Amino acid sequence: MNIGISITFILFSIVIILLILKILEMKKSIREMEERFTDILKLDTNSLITISSGDKDLRKLGKIINENLKTLRKLEIEYEQGNQELKSSITNISHDLRTPLTAIRGYLDLIDHKNLTKKQKDYLEYIDIKVKDLISLTEQLFDFSKGIDQNKDMKKEDVNLNQVLEEVICSSYELFKKNKVEPKIYITDKPIVKKLNKEMLKRILENILSNAIKYSEENFIIRLKDDGVIEFSNKTTVLDKISAEKIFDRYYTVENAKKSAGIGLSIAKQLVELNQGKIKATYEKSILKITIIFKE
Repeated sequence: MNIGISITFILFSIVIILLILKILEMKKSIREMEERFTDILKLDTNSLITISSGDKDLRKLGKIINENLKTLRKLEIEYEQGNQELKSSITNISHDLRTPLTAIRGYLDLIDHKNLTKKQKDYLEYIDIKVKDLISLTEQLFDFSKGIDQNKDMKKEDVNLNQVLEEVICSSYELFKKNKVEPKIYITDKPIVKKLNKEMLKRILENILSNAIKYSEENFIIRLKDDGVIEFSNKTTVLDKISAEKIFDRYYTVENAKKSAGIGLSIAKQLVELNQGKIKATYEKSILKITIIFKE
């Protein structure tokens, strides 16, 4: 009786030990798969997951993961090719538009306004404004097509946000004056230094300023806080909460009788993200606020 119990106990112990060893082997294989999968995603290689375990179910799981990795890579390649084709098309279109538009502006400048009636002068002024708008839009399209891929070789340096913001505000003086906007500016005395691409930062601030000025009705405020947060806020009745949430979308435009937003804010958003920053827009009580936060 005691011998039978002892044998049963020994066999039971052996089974437990084997199960424990099996579980440990499976856990090791799962860790290897996890580490390998993470490395593949980080390094963006064409490698596949390898499994040291002989377990049938784990090997089946690894096969399914590898099949999905292949599908994911195929989709990424198709996306990159399509994206590149789109950018090339935008570049060609913007170039094709700029040439005749520049010629039109040249001929408008050559017209002798002295012999024109007031009505004719008004018509020409309206045409000139619209031509300028089209030129501005083609420039934005060109910037969009060439600027988004700069993250591969983009140069970053220690940038003083205080100085760059002041420079952009000063260079926008004529734009403020033309739109009869008097901004309230609050820039902290504390030096705010971030690791950024300086030219991209300037373009971000210029795009946001030009769009904000376009829609500003009053209370245009520019603020750089002690914690490095940059804020642009102004009163506008053109927007609402829904349109504010979509204001950075590539293909979304806000229009009213006289003005329409281009893709400047979409470009700004992508440039902010290339510099590992975040940008958001909120709309409360007719106040649009755009906030930019860059990491340390």
